[in-house]
Amino acid sequence: MFAELEKINIRPKPFQYYTTEELWTDEHTSKQMLEFHLNESIDISSRNKKFIDKSVEWMASEFNIGRDSKIADFGCGPGLYTVRLSKHGANVTGIDFSGRSIEYAKEVAAREQLNISYVKQNYLEFETEDRFDLVLMIFCDFCALSPIQRKGLLSKFHKIIKPKGSVLLDVYSLSAFEQREEAATYEVNQLNGFWSPNRYYSFLNTFKYDEEKVVLDKYTIIELDRTRKVYNWLQYFSPGDLEREFIEAGFSVKGLYSDVAGTPYDRKSSEFAVIANRV
Repeated sequence: MFAELEKINIRPKPFQYYTTEELWTDEHTSKQMLEFHLNESIDISSRNKKFIDKSVEWMASEFNIGRDSKIADFGCGPGLYTVRLSKHGANVTGIDFSGRSIEYAKEVAAREQLNISYVKQNYLEFETEDRFDLVLMIFCDFCALSPIQRKGLLSKFHKIIKPKGSVLLDVYSLSAFEQREEAATYEVNQLNGFWSPNRYYSFLNTFKYDEEKVVLDKYTIIELDRTRKVYNWLQYFSPGDLEREFIEAGFSVKGLYSDVAGTPYDRKSSEFAVIANRV
């Protein structure tokens, strides 16, 4: 038992393991995530309805979205943004590796007679001949990626964005990083049965990497017939650090905001958004 506890509490290197796809494609957890997405009053898998409405209206104005606009939403989930953007007349493509979310999004598009293209795929592997005016990556998805993954993704954005096209994404700030603390907790049926329909025991180890400005929430889920580990990595950014990554990828930063609804930038905000234009 002592040896097993030692393994559970071991600190991996930053981004040593990557299990994000398993979280979103597992039969049980993907169902829980979709329910969180569709709960319009909470900010868990996506932001609440009021914020999303405000965000899309700001985008429509900021990027002059209309009938000729081509938009790609990386990590589109069940289509909360793609549907709204399509109703503004845009030609929208949504990419997500959660089959459950994509199927729900397709059903909504068919029901509302919206011409939205959905791709069930890990967006790190997405390739297309299309060229877009705007690429979105919302709800701090960028923070879950390693430096190598982020570099590859920004290179992909540069390739698929039209000249003078834009990227809009949000990230967690260093102010939020300062609020995180290391911890180790143990719980039965953690998160009200989120991880499994069966009884399970769960350990949560939160590791903080001060030099890299990274936090890991490592979940060890122990069921009767299996043990799983889920690594939830989050990279935290300063505006300067994020801008350097964009510049290296061939972009120039146009604007900085406290969120993807255009709220003026506040360095104390727990997250911030950036608009970057392809050079």
